[in-house]
Formats: sequence, C-alpha cells, structure tokens
Amino acid sequence: MSKQKNHLVIMAGGVGSRFWPVSTAERPKQFIDVLGTGKTLLQLTVERFGEIIDPANVWVVTNRAYFDIVHEQLPDMPVGNILCEPCRRNTAPCIAYVSWRIKAQDPKANIVVTPSDHVVMDPQEFRRVIANALDFTADSDAIVTLGMKPTRPETGYGYIQADLSASSLRNKSIFRVDSFREKPDFETATQYIKKNYYFWNAGIFVWNVNTIVNAFRIYQPKMSKIFEAMLPIYGTPQEQQTIDEKFPLCENISVDYAIMEKAEEIFVYPADFGWSDLGTWGSLQTHVHRDLYGNACIGDNISLFESHDCIVHTTQERKVVIQGLDGYIVAENDNTLLICKLSEEQRIKQFSGDS
Repeated sequence: MSKQKNHLVIMAGGVGSRFWPVSTAERPKQFIDVLGTGKTLLQLTVERFGEIIDPANVWVVTNRAYFDIVHEQLPDMPVGNILCEPCRRNTAPCIAYVSWRIKAQDPKANIVVTPSDHVVMDPQEFRRVIANALDFTADSDAIVTLGMKPTRPETGYGYIQADLSASSLRNKSIFRVDSFREKPDFETATQYIKKNYYFWNAGIFVWNVNTIVNAFRIYQPKMSKIFEAMLPIYGTPQEQQTIDEKFPLCENISVDYAIMEKAEEIFVYPADFGWSDLGTWGSLQTHVHRDLYGNACIGDNISLFESHDCIVHTTQERKVVIQGLDGYIVAENDNTLLICKLSEEQRIKQFSGDS
C-alpha cells in the first residue's frame, strides 16, 4: 500500500483534567507538555507516525473549542483536516464522521485511528507494528486492533482475549479476537495476566476505509445514514453547519460497543512498544526518568532532599526545593500549586473544582 493512501486519524476531543493543575478543561492533557520534552502529547502522536503517514493525510477530530489549539500546535497540517464536533458523542460518531470525510476524498484510503494523549516509549517498534497492520488491512475487510502485552494487573484498561491458535495466514503475528472484556476488578485482572492470551486494549485501530464504512452500514444503520447523506458537501463551506445540526442526533456510543464487539473479521496484533494512556500522575511517574530515590522530576530547576518516590512537574522556571516528602505529587501551573499524596490521587478531581 502506497504511503499516499495511508491516513492517520487522531481523536483529540477529550476534555478531562487528570493532570490538574497542569491540564485543565480549557487545555486538556493532549495539548500540554506532560513529559517535559518541549512537545505536547498531540505533537508527539503526529511525530511518531511521520515515516508512514504523509502530513497531508493527518486528520484530527476535536471539540470545536479546541480548533485554535490544534491549529497552533500542528501548523503544517491542512486546516481542512481539523474536524470539529459540536458536542461529545463518544468514539463511534467521531470515527464515522471522519471515515466518510476521508472516503469522500480518497475512496481507497487505509486508516489508522489513535487517541491523542497516549505515550509510546519505543517509536521505532511502534512504526514497525503500524506499518505491518496497514499492509494487512490495505486490501482486505479485516479490522485490526492493537493489543498491549500486560505488565501488571491493571484495572483501568479494557482487555482483549485473543485466539492464539488462529493466526492470520497473511501475518503470523496477527490473531483473531475471541472477545473484548470490560475493565476488570483486581482479582480478575490478576487472573488475566497469568494467561498469555489477554492483552490491554489500547484503542488503536487499523482498517480500510471501505471496511469501516461498511461495518457502520451493517451495525449502525441510523448513524451511517447521517454521514452517508453528507457525501456531496464534505469539504465545502456547508460541512460544518450540517455537522452542527446532524452530529447531535447520533447515539452516544463507543466504537467498541457499536462495531468491534459485533463485526466478524476482527483481529488483534499483540505488541510491546512501551505504551501507556498516561491516565494518572502515578503512571507518568513510571514513564519518565527517576533518580536513585524513585523521584521523577519534570522541570529545569528542581532540587529534592530526603524525599522518595515523588513526581514533580514544575516547568515555569521557578526554583523548586523540596525536603522530606515521600510518595507525593507536586505540580504547578500558572497560579495553582498542587501538593498531594500519590495514594490520594483519585481525589484530585474534587480539589480542582471540575465537575
């Protein structure tokens, strides 16, 4: 499959503030430099696809309120490739909209869909897996989802049960999916990781545009009719107005429920490239450099004394000196400073005042 036929869809409409106060509802985590690299998670997402996706074929689906932020952070991307949702309707309407939009422009497109706020520690291995998956879906009706090899009994992720006895004839590393499993409790997750056929569901999908469009026609006919009827106006000045009118009519449903759990030609590609959805300060701590005492510091002017297992994110050029903290989050943004026990991180939402 030619690189010119490969398209990248980035879902960037999330409005959460899990990394408060660094991230807020006005600027969620996908638009901030969480890792201290000088690049936002959205920019890093685009960057790791650079060798396999033409910049003109990058699409971002986002909340209308974030259009200017996306354009600012991805100035080389065609403005017309920033698609704005007028309201939140989960991932199925998001994917349906962009799929028909791409089909109108490129009827033979091969697509990879990814969240905007995940981290990948081995981008070279990531590109190898994605390239293989794109080759697999280019001329077939297969849907491929990436399955991350679990390293711990994680209760925050959904799981994919693979049939490891049934690899594809065209790629021995890709297997049929037996079932998708909801986020488990700790005991169930512990049982999953004892078996080699359970994988974390990363929410990264690869398919041919005709495959996904046909799947929506079969399994979500009401939704498909909305976007099918818009084919004559995609790319015209009428597109946004019509989307504003029609998009709220879509059912609020994830692509997992809408398509993945119903379609027949579903495959999983087990992979291991240092993936995380960076859902918590604690997960961030495990993905950045830590000193001999387990402290992870993101910022240029931080000094810690007699402190252990802390995550410090202070990037606004103030000198930060910390003494005697064990297992704490210290994070600053503008006029807000958070000091919170890592073990109490789930309470940050109530501290932030966000609903």
